[in-house]
Amino acid sequence: MTATTYTVQVAEDKAGVRLDRLLAEALPELSRTRLKALIEAGRVSRLGDGGAVMEPARRVKAGQVFTVAVPAPQPAKPEPQAMPLDVVHEDEDLIVIDKPLGVVVHPAPGHPDGTLVNALLAHCGGSLSGIGGVSRPGIVHRLDKDTSGLLVAAKNDAAHRSLAAQFAEHSVEKAYLAVVWGVPSPSPGKIVGNIGRNPRNRKTMAVVARGGKPALTRYRILKAFACGACLVDLRPATGRTHQLRVHMADFGNPIIGDPLYGGGGTRRLKALPAAARTVVLTYNCQALHAYLIGFKHPKSRMILRLRSEYSRYINGLISSLDAI
Repeated sequence: MTATTYTVQVAEDKAGVRLDRLLAEALPELSRTRLKALIEAGRVSRLGDGGAVMEPARRVKAGQVFTVAVPAPQPAKPEPQAMPLDVVHEDEDLIVIDKPLGVVVHPAPGHPDGTLVNALLAHCGGSLSGIGGVSRPGIVHRLDKDTSGLLVAAKNDAAHRSLAAQFAEHSVEKAYLAVVWGVPSPSPGKIVGNIGRNPRNRKTMAVVARGGKPALTRYRILKAFACGACLVDLRPATGRTHQLRVHMADFGNPIIGDPLYGGGGTRRLKALPAAARTVVLTYNCQALHAYLIGFKHPKSRMILRLRSEYSRYINGLISSLDAI
């Protein structure tokens, strides 16, 4: 199936109406909630300047013409796809995977297949929890596409409920390695700041003065390098979208290579030795790896504390920075 594009012109009597309301009235086959999501995803544009309009509350003017690009529906249920999996732990209740860079956790617009969910369906057969919904079977938490490291999935509903409750009460131990610009001070230290949608760019998150959700990140310097970068241990006490990347950037120490939050500027890259610069440009993503996860096993209630080796990206970056 192909994408569908609708065109809506603002009549005189609709001037001053919110964009999402205008579109909902003009396109009754699409709910207002669905249209709001399409707007925030950049799929609504105003003819004339070709720019995406990403504010559902934008007041429209008479004569303006908007296009709405609705992506083709994806299959309701992801299909199993055999893919290599680095299994760190597996039993009848759960599986822990060391996720590589570049792998999306579950199907989403733009990523209908080739995800970790597709691989888990092939590996586990029908033994994944259904609580996450048909597109996210077994998924209890997520990692960004370009963040590597440990991720746990549930094989049955009882395990899913137990793990989800532990994540909700922030009792799951999570630790990440990151290479950041500058040297955070003091060390150890903590970063506190509510995280919400960036009002200047709705596709990103930001530390916001009003609204958002409370977030706390603890950090500790593991090693400082001569070029003005350092390796840090990051411990998120909460689990907000892009939390570590946003907090470190707001603190003045963005993660090296981060394409969204200021970690890959040309000026900064020039400060790196040639070998390190090559590593960052080769991977072209944030130097962030989830190396530790700890939680109570849903059935035995014993503590599982699992570790991953440094990622190839971070290993290569450390080696090149050490050579200075």
